[in-house]
Amino acid sequence: MASHPIHNAISAEQLMLSKMEAMQSIIQPEPAIEANPLDTHNITSSLSFSDAMANVLDSVNQYQSVASQKMTAVETGQSDDLVGAMIASQKASLSFDSLMQVRNKVVTSFEDIMKMPV
Repeated sequence: MASHPIHNAISAEQLMLSKMEAMQSIIQPEPAIEANPLDTHNITSSLSFSDAMANVLDSVNQYQSVASQKMTAVETGQSDDLVGAMIASQKASLSFDSLMQVRNKVVTSFEDIMKMPV
């Protein structure tokens, strides 16, 4: 008779956990992971450095354009998606910061090459 209340408590706990998991999947869907823009090229085809940088610059420009559009829509009252606008703004900021780090590394490497004796 003592195991019956424990069994009910365990099944009630499992029921509550399953309901919580179902609610969480509805509220927080799986995050969408975008493909790397450089992965869209066929691996067998050669990708030059200038093509890769052009693709990255286009991607960063697109992130900044989308962020600007969303922020303008929120500021003018056309949209109430403040969270989406802030996420787009952070994506744009992060992609620009990453681009600047790559640029700095490329410039440093170029300067190092230019300092090498011939």
